[in-house]
Amino acid sequence: MISLLIVDDHPVVRDGLRGMFGADPRFEVLGEAGDGAEAVAAGERLRPDVILMDLRMPGTDGVAAIRELAKRGVPSRVLVLTTYDTDSHVLTAIEAGATGYLLKDAPREELVRAVEAAARGQAVLSPTVATRLVGQVRRPAPAPLSRRELEVLELIARGSTNREAAKRLFISETTVKTHLLHVYAKLGVNDRAAAVAAAFSRGYLTLRD
Repeated sequence: MISLLIVDDHPVVRDGLRGMFGADPRFEVLGEAGDGAEAVAAGERLRPDVILMDLRMPGTDGVAAIRELAKRGVPSRVLVLTTYDTDSHVLTAIEAGATGYLLKDAPREELVRAVEAAARGQAVLSPTVATRLVGQVRRPAPAPLSRRELEVLELIARGSTNREAAKRLFISETTVKTHLLHVYAKLGVNDRAAAVAAAFSRGYLTLRD
């Protein structure tokens, strides 16, 4: 029997997954969590074989939760279940330690096979996600961040607004926005939070920063 922890900020989704896996004698649902912080606490307490993890949640998101679980030595395999299949989310989740990445609209049989494979420690990627990941790997390596781009990103990571960062660096707010756009392009992300997460995961930023 494979034990599970279901993590999603939508109760309807959690109920659906609990109903599906709870009715199957091959699985045991140990608990649920509505955000990343709850997921870390429950994962550390329950030690399930597999954690079904959503990525976009209020507060502590899925990627941060995956990193924290790994940091705390929780042996559970994390299978990401999400609506999104963009390159940045795929790579960031896998870099954080996810065993697999599957879309929520996958057929029931595919979800079951994915959980069983994840429990065995096998990598699981939906066909759509696998195609995107291969495409990302085949693309040339992005240019490294410039010193000024890193300075802007460090301030953003500390919570500075564009205006505050501009004031600290003695540049215009428009220039800050331009640097951020360059950072997004180089890291393959679309927003500030994802840029900071990617920068930490790739070693551009450290906790000391």
